[in-house]
Amino acid sequence: MSEEANDDRDLARAGYMPQFRRGLGSFTAFAAGFSSIRQFNDTIREVFALSPRELRARVRTVPAAGSAISLRLPYRAPIAWDELLAFLDRRAIAGVEDVSGDTYRRVLDLEHGLAIATMAPGDGHVACTLVLDDVRDLAQAVATVRRMLDLDADPIAVDEDLGADPVLAPLIAARPGLRVPGAAAAHEIVTRAVLNQQVSVAGAITLAGRIAARYGRPLEHPDGALTHAFPTAEALAEAADEDLAMPARRRDTLRTAMRLIASGELDLSPGADRATARRELVALPGIGPWTAEYVAMRALGDPDAWPATDLGVKHALARLGADPSAAERWRPWRSYATLHLWSSL
Repeated sequence: MSEEANDDRDLARAGYMPQFRRGLGSFTAFAAGFSSIRQFNDTIREVFALSPRELRARVRTVPAAGSAISLRLPYRAPIAWDELLAFLDRRAIAGVEDVSGDTYRRVLDLEHGLAIATMAPGDGHVACTLVLDDVRDLAQAVATVRRMLDLDADPIAVDEDLGADPVLAPLIAARPGLRVPGAAAAHEIVTRAVLNQQVSVAGAITLAGRIAARYGRPLEHPDGALTHAFPTAEALAEAADEDLAMPARRRDTLRTAMRLIASGELDLSPGADRATARRELVALPGIGPWTAEYVAMRALGDPDAWPATDLGVKHALARLGADPSAAERWRPWRSYATLHLWSSL
């Protein structure tokens, strides 16, 4: 009998094996981005129609790496899919993301390898197909897709609260179920925000595409428009000056942020303390309140982020004849209010 098996037998005799397995399950759930074991278990049942225990019992039937795994990702209706897709399409990075028809595809850089995720609307669910380098990344991929599409939102609560406000009521009625697009990776959102400082969205995305092509990990088998993943924080921290076509101060800002994220000194994970993350972000030279709020909205999943200095927000408020102080009435859903203001333009 192996040394590991002896260890397991001794733990079982001592009564510790169940606790050990529960602890490992907790670690897996939180590492995949779930906020609780119950949420993890409920999501597994919804996606696979099996409990986690039943799924483990059938582990030998899991498709081999490189096979397509088709999933149904449920959400609470309604969902404004067209608006969500338009937001992602306008910001799609060449080689990393692609929007065609009503389908969004992108490359994910996961713990054990790369993956291609394809997402399209279904009847009460998002039809998601995953092609994974390593099937151990399945749970992480599912959690990432759910965050990107904000599938765990409660649109009924959001729309009821915001729809009762006279300024936002027409916007809510026009776009029920609007979601806040999340992040495939927090450092990607930070990079987008820094690149977008003082330039247009289109200009920032063009530069992001060039950087991604230079430093992103390539797919072993490119799939149409998808060729590589977004670069890691480590790679961006070491990017050459000539590949970061921006003012020197902004280059320094990007590299500093990427080094801190790569080292773990700046925690922007889904479970990070949002107030702490904001403070640490704005303490960095070159990062102000707008960047911190944008990161809180899209990377930290804060439903109440409010980029008050955003030009789009200001223009939308002016068109609606609303005073900026109206935003105080929109707590705790100001991230969703922001998306509605942007969409109104």
